[in-house]
Amino acid sequence: MFSLKQTQAILTALPDPVFILTRSGKYANILGGTDTRYYHNGSALIGRFFSEVLVAEKANWFMQQIALALQSGQMLVVEYQLAGSDVLGLEDGPDEPIWFEGRIQPLAFQIDGEDAVLWVASNITARHQLQQRLLHLSEVDELSHLYNRRKLRSQLDSQFSLFHRHQTPCSLLVFDLDFFKQLNDACGHPTGDCVIEAVGRVCLQTVREEDLAARYGGDEFAVLMPHTNTQQAWSLADRLRRKIQHVLLQMDLPQICTSISGGISEFLPSDEKVETIIQRADRGLYMAKNLGRNRICCEHPD
Repeated sequence: MFSLKQTQAILTALPDPVFILTRSGKYANILGGTDTRYYHNGSALIGRFFSEVLVAEKANWFMQQIALALQSGQMLVVEYQLAGSDVLGLEDGPDEPIWFEGRIQPLAFQIDGEDAVLWVASNITARHQLQQRLLHLSEVDELSHLYNRRKLRSQLDSQFSLFHRHQTPCSLLVFDLDFFKQLNDACGHPTGDCVIEAVGRVCLQTVREEDLAARYGGDEFAVLMPHTNTQQAWSLADRLRRKIQHVLLQMDLPQICTSISGGISEFLPSDEKVETIIQRADRGLYMAKNLGRNRICCEHPD
């Protein structure tokens, strides 16, 4: 058996900080946190309240997690971030937010007359950054730097559900490069890759923050435009068409592939599946091709 002194020494030596926090948001005690790569000495917090240390929004969030853990009577695991701007009076904080995993265990006894929890905070910033990087790689097309087909389909499904719940307008643009195959045949795939990359760059510079631009496959692209009806979508799409044409004409390339053709499909109450929306946009694209290319068309429903 360890003596009380030895037990206290072991707890103090823990690499991750262990906070004893009361229901009212008081730092009753702080143990551990000896891994100086990630943590600073937090002993000055003991006896203080969240409201004295953190901005109101973050203080309230911590209070809510403590209340949830106490209500359930079981350990609660949460991930959260803390930025320098979250800490009151901190002038020289970290440039980037720090991510933590919090393990919150209700205590079977009270501290200073209050229910309390033991909160172990582990710095998971490196893990979080790796997860975000892997997520980015799984969702973004390497050549165009736009989202890939998988991400587009996921967002289409989400917007489709929102549309049928709230009837907020949403439109899809599908477009491809005119005579792209001829360009690849005449100049080679590296030249074609330069064109794909240029189109992706124009999309990123042109679409709105709420839009999602994706490389759908090969030389085919798509832009999902929430809260946008057909007329608004056509204006945005035609502006994108003109900007892409301007950039392609400025490139030191044979004048084979200098424009795009596209089709627009607005979500309709009669649409029973996402494929119907995609097929309608494709038909608009084929219409643009048949009418001479370098234009945006929309198949009007009956």
